Amino acid sequence: MPLSGSFGALLIRGLLAGLIAGLLAGVVGNFVGEPKVDAAIAIEEAAAPAAEHSHESGGEHSHGDEAIVSRPWQKFGQFLANALAGMAFGAIVATAAHYARRFTSLPGPRLALGLGVAGWVAVVVVPFFKYPANPPAVGDPETINDRTLLWVAAVLLGLAAVAAGVYAWKALHQQLESLRLIAAVAVSVLVTTLGYVLLPGVNEVGADFPATLLWEFRAASLAVSTTLWVSIGLVFAALTEWSTRGNTAVPEVAATSG
Repeated sequence: MPLSGSFGALLIRGLLAGLIAGLLAGVVGNFVGEPKVDAAIAIEEAAAPAAEHSHESGGEHSHGDEAIVSRPWQKFGQFLANALAGMAFGAIVATAAHYARRFTSLPGPRLALGLGVAGWVAVVVVPFFKYPANPPAVGDPETINDRTLLWVAAVLLGLAAVAAGVYAWKALHQQLESLRLIAAVAVSVLVTTLGYVLLPGVNEVGADFPATLLWEFRAASLAVSTTLWVSIGLVFAALTEWSTRGNTAVPEVAATSG
């Protein structure tokens, strides 16, 4: 059954799905990501005395920078941040579903899952393989604005790649589904590859930073983002299916009573 319900109903589903997904991502981040952040901060703090001594020997005195927010509050805050991000992404998915249902006959749950996967590819996968996340001890603070703009550009590239794949899928509607899927993936990969070539590379990881910790942090970051988007798709699809069953149960009861 195609996706049904008013825009307001879809938006509520999206917000609820995003909230649940954000809290689940927060749990994953707390147990998988935060230990890697603590390890990176320990490396940064261990290197701070040497840098301070270097400034002092050059005639300058550094008092060090104290964190504005303590680590326990930062760990608690990541639940709030993931919940807010999840609700924002859930609202976007709900809005996309509202307009996409006019151009497809896919059942509501399948459309919800498809939008969740599309969002994951565009917002997580494509940017990750060009500009993977770095731990706190990595990166020049003076380039953070440039790196943020490049990440936004990578997200736009991901959206373009997904849109191109969907266009290829729709254009080959008379072909076998396997051929349509291959064409959609191929076009998406082609657009992504061209974007990767055009976008500049960024590598601010020092040679002395442990490679194992770096990739563990990046894998944890990917796990948190994947949990968020997969959960949005699954919960939104489940809420859609439950809503559909609730709507169809009423006529059945009426027919039986008649």
